Amino acid sequence: MRRHSMRSVIRWTFWLTCLLVAGGVFLGASAQDSRKTVVLLNVADAIGPATGDYIIRGIGRAERDGAELVILKLDTPGGLDSSMRDIIKAMLASEVPVATYVHPAGARAASAGTYMLYGSHIAAMTSATNLGSATPVQMGGGGLPGLDDAAERPARGDKDESARKDADAETDGSDARNSDEAEGDAPRRGDTATERKVLEDAVAFIRGLAERFDRNADWAELAVREGVSLTARAALEQNVIDFVAEDVDDLLAQLDGHSVRMPWGEKVLETSDVEQIVVDPDWRTNLLAVITSPNIAYILMLIGIYGIIFELSNPGSIYPGVIGAISLVLAFYALQVMPVNYAGLALIILGLAFMVGEAFLPSFGILGIGGVIAFITGSIILWDDPNLNISLPLVIGTALIVAVFTIWVLGRLFRLRKVKPTIGDEEMIGMIGEAREDFDRTGRVYVHSELWNAQTTVPVQFGQRVRVTALDGLMLRVEPVDDRSTAP
Repeated sequence: MRRHSMRSVIRWTFWLTCLLVAGGVFLGASAQDSRKTVVLLNVADAIGPATGDYIIRGIGRAERDGAELVILKLDTPGGLDSSMRDIIKAMLASEVPVATYVHPAGARAASAGTYMLYGSHIAAMTSATNLGSATPVQMGGGGLPGLDDAAERPARGDKDESARKDADAETDGSDARNSDEAEGDAPRRGDTATERKVLEDAVAFIRGLAERFDRNADWAELAVREGVSLTARAALEQNVIDFVAEDVDDLLAQLDGHSVRMPWGEKVLETSDVEQIVVDPDWRTNLLAVITSPNIAYILMLIGIYGIIFELSNPGSIYPGVIGAISLVLAFYALQVMPVNYAGLALIILGLAFMVGEAFLPSFGILGIGGVIAFITGSIILWDDPNLNISLPLVIGTALIVAVFTIWVLGRLFRLRKVKPTIGDEEMIGMIGEAREDFDRTGRVYVHSELWNAQTTVPVQFGQRVRVTALDGLMLRVEPVDDRSTAP
């Protein structure tokens, strides 16, 4: 009885221990699952299709994982308007708050980065950083066309020295000077309709972002019109940003309990004990960063098209087809995330077709010249975004090389088709041999260092030269050559 009781005690102790262990594991897993997470993204480059894809996918991952916050650590000189707007749209539509944090010390959020700060639920910077210089510019610099300092603000630097002396001496002159200064302080608006459209659109966009998050809209407009910049502390004092933090941990500590405006209402952040998940750019982002350069995508497309053309012209070459197919797929992958003008793409393909046609058709240069013109025009208008410009020397140089190479190479290939074959049955036609016996119908001849059976309709004598006129299996059809000299 006592032994039975002891077994029962041991059995119950075992099951109780298992239950406690299972409960501890379950509670630990639940605690782990309930711990909030923060997704960290890092951008330290110009804003383009690759960075846009990376940020948008990072925000999507945070939404799927139910993260508490997305922190975008930013250091950028600017970038493409189209990519920047796609990023801001994703931020505004995000179910997870997005904090754009200019970090580390020495970083900047210039141009497109300033818009991204204004478009974030939370704008933060670290010490020794700056933002601003948000005037729209064309790729390659130079500002808006026509907005050079001499043209845009003539009243500030073109005052006559005598007028200044008169202004110091006379009251009316002082009034005139004040009038000139007022004119000099007028907001920049551009010299042409296109410039004004681009500038006013950028101003309206950034003011709308500022008003949405109750930030300084007047300074935002000044950053666009005048290209001014601010340090982190000055930005905080002027209500351009929300926080100045020395590192991510400091930022999270300041954000704990902070309320942010979301599409459905206010959200209070809980960032006191969160797990930081760093999402670095993957191979897709790195590949996209290389091939989405307009010049690289353009070259890949040309390599792809010509690789396919040469493979079709010379079936079985393999290498041109493989290289061309890979290049074309990479080019299409880049083009799908870039604003492509399909009329430009069609003109490039049409130009290549015309230049290929010039090698085969006697058009006296018309197809070739038309192909070069179509090719250059299509290359220039290939991108819909004015900030995406292919280097003009690259376009012209490529067009000339492609034209010469296409016409010369394909012309050579076309002429090679007319060259008499040097192997096979066709090679035997027209060859000269020597009769090795007298015969008037069938006999033997020596042709191409070989002894052949031959047929003739004209009597042939031994040693007479004969010409091959046809080949029927292993039987040659020959005719005598008037010259009776012996073949060497």
